Amino acid sequence: MTEPTAPRAQAETGTPPRAGITLGMLAFVYVLNFLDRQLVSILAKPIQDGLGVSDGQLGLITGFYFALFYCFIAIPVGWLADRTSRVKVLSAACAIWSAATAACGMAANYGQLVAARMMVGVGEAGGVPPSYAIIADTFPRERRTTAMAIFNLGPPLGSALGVAFGASLAAAFDWRIPFYVVGGIGVVTAAVVYVTVREPRRGEADGVPEVASSSAGAEGFTSAILQFFRHPLLLTASLASGAGNFITYGLLNFTVLFLMREKGMALEDVAVWYALVVGIGMSGGIYASGRIVDHFARRSKTAYATVPAVSLVLALPFFLGFVWAARWELALVFLLVPMFLNSFFLSATVTFVQGEVPPERRVMSGALLLLVMNFIGLGLGPTYVGMMSDYFRPLAGEHALQSAFYALAPMYLVGALLFALLARMIRRVETA
Repeated sequence: MTEPTAPRAQAETGTPPRAGITLGMLAFVYVLNFLDRQLVSILAKPIQDGLGVSDGQLGLITGFYFALFYCFIAIPVGWLADRTSRVKVLSAACAIWSAATAACGMAANYGQLVAARMMVGVGEAGGVPPSYAIIADTFPRERRTTAMAIFNLGPPLGSALGVAFGASLAAAFDWRIPFYVVGGIGVVTAAVVYVTVREPRRGEADGVPEVASSSAGAEGFTSAILQFFRHPLLLTASLASGAGNFITYGLLNFTVLFLMREKGMALEDVAVWYALVVGIGMSGGIYASGRIVDHFARRSKTAYATVPAVSLVLALPFFLGFVWAARWELALVFLLVPMFLNSFFLSATVTFVQGEVPPERRVMSGALLLLVMNFIGLGLGPTYVGMMSDYFRPLAGEHALQSAFYALAPMYLVGALLFALLARMIRRVETA
């Protein structure tokens, strides 16, 4: 890749205005993606009351069952998107997960809810990897982490809107209504994506000659997977981000239930105050991480690992304060800091991986990163917290979820150590 030609290539194609439209639309789709994904966690208490779901079952449906489809279907979807139109794949995926979200509102029992959530996972598998590649082929390297950070505002904005919107509708009407409304909005958005989002040429932002989309297929499906997992830096980055996601999803998927059950928070308060903490904390952290990493990565690529490592260490004491606090007001004050710092790894890792692979393998590599990151984080994080809560219930009673959160705390150190190892490996490559 020839980095010095990237800005000129961008200027010559006249893409900056369209790049902004593309990024904005992709970010909005990601907001819906994460909003759909978090609705079950946000509405956990009324769903538990209505369908008789335990903490362990809730952890499985928001974690392992969902991730089983979301992670592994992303691989063939990524392979397909590398060979065809990434925009068309994204549009179709958005329509599928949105229809499945609406179906969640029709569930009459736990089994039906599981089936609907699995279909949400099938659709969402085609959402993020194509978006990563579209952004990487639209923005030059020196602006890419910031662009990824703006795109990655989807999770905090989706969570915040889900809390405010979902909790308000559930409090006013019924827990099923938010699923219908959000699903309908998503189906309409899928059509808008198909019409408005520009399909960039592969390698366009890096100033490289045009790469035929069929070259991804010629290389072979199995070969592409093996090349990713045989690359020490890519594998370590995936495992480190998996540890970070273990914390993120383990926390997010049970925070509303924890605040309501153990801190005395009402659903109406959740819709306002917790939504603000998520929206301000996570959004500010993700955007700040993009700017910070872009600044330090100009000197050394180790910034893609050192910044996340430091952020996880700094977040740990405030997470413990959140779990310990007696009232929800103080708990939210402590929670604001981990919400800001927990996701520093996301944009850094995605940008690092996209920069380490050739343009024709960016969707596939993004899908493989998500496979590891989300199977560990999304698949095991909520499942672990839910099972720990059930395990501690005979001993801790109504504070079982608090004990489960304390058991989550060591993952902050595991994640920090893995990112520190990645920084050391990157430094060795740079100095070789």
